[in-house]
Amino acid sequence: QVQPVESGGGLVQAGGSLRLSCTASGRTFSNYAMGWFRQAPGKEREFVATITTNGDSTYYADSVKGRFTMSRDNAKNTVYLQMNSLKPEDTAIYYCAADLWGGGTPDSAFYDYWGQGTQVTVSS
Repeated sequence: QVQPVESGGGLVQAGGSLRLSCTASGRTFSNYAMGWFRQAPGKEREFVATITTNGDSTYYADSVKGRFTMSRDNAKNTVYLQMNSLKPEDTAIYYCAADLWGGGTPDSAFYDYWGQGTQVTVSS
């Protein structure tokens, strides 16, 4: 199994950038598709991005497409979420999740392991 741990959140002005990192313990990190999800206050958790086990394919929510980029480095057991042109509506707790042998899905039900989350706040 793996245990994801997120980092890199913070406070940024609208139009700014942040890069989130998620490092997962365990020797089988490359067997997991990885996903980013977020939850804003008073709202349901929503899908943000996902990446396949070898990083050859990514998929994004329409709300972040063209602004966010997800990548992974299996040698470092780490995935990244580069967030550019941030908007106040991107404010949320961002969670990293792992899906064993997954093909990269936006459905949170398929993800087996979740991190504790990192807060991202975008001021207007």
